[in-house]
Amino acid sequence: MRIIRTKDYAEASAVAAEIMAAQIILKPDSVIGLATGSTPVGMYAELVKKNQAGLDFSSVTTVNLDEYVGLAPEHEQSYRRFMNENLFDHVNIKPENTHLPDGMAADPEAECVRYEALIKSLGGIDMQLLGIGHNGHIGFNEPSDHFVLDTNCISLTERTIEANSRFFASRDEVPRRALSMGIRTIMNAGRILLLITSREKAEILKKAVCGPVTPAVPASILQLHKDVTLVADAEALSAL
Repeated sequence: MRIIRTKDYAEASAVAAEIMAAQIILKPDSVIGLATGSTPVGMYAELVKKNQAGLDFSSVTTVNLDEYVGLAPEHEQSYRRFMNENLFDHVNIKPENTHLPDGMAADPEAECVRYEALIKSLGGIDMQLLGIGHNGHIGFNEPSDHFVLDTNCISLTERTIEANSRFFASRDEVPRRALSMGIRTIMNAGRILLLITSREKAEILKKAVCGPVTPAVPASILQLHKDVTLVADAEALSAL
């Protein structure tokens, strides 16, 4: 694991955008795995600037980590809408090349099988962007007694529901399930870009990077990946 220490969120966002831009320049038809949440917003803004300056997304394909079960694409808190508003609508990527799990699928389990097959049909993921949840989850793979391998339908923990409630009018509106890439799907990516900021992530980052590899801290599995770059600000790295 390579660790790049930045002074703050803005610098972390800029560095992460440089790394992803380099991937696209070196392989214009890259399959890029994307993430949602507040952490990558700054990085996406930097990528939009790079697109305006000439970075070409026209041959890029994207696959997102996850989507809430029961939220339509146009719902204000769906991850499809998040990606449209923060990246897709502002760069020259082809809409048909942007993929997320279908949170409105009548059969969530069948949708997981379909999404896993889609990723494999694309030849796998060249670079996967990740963050870490407060309990160590990556994607929506929550702490458990085993690693869930492939794309799956997950019941969210109370900690995750509480953390995500800030995006909804009330806690009761937060979906209780999500479709998420599994650990094996993530680990099969050629490269992983891990973006972590803020002091509140310091302790869980320490467990993920320095602790034992355990499904109780899902992000700890990244210790075993061959090519991980961690971009983190000084506060996030403060416990290391």
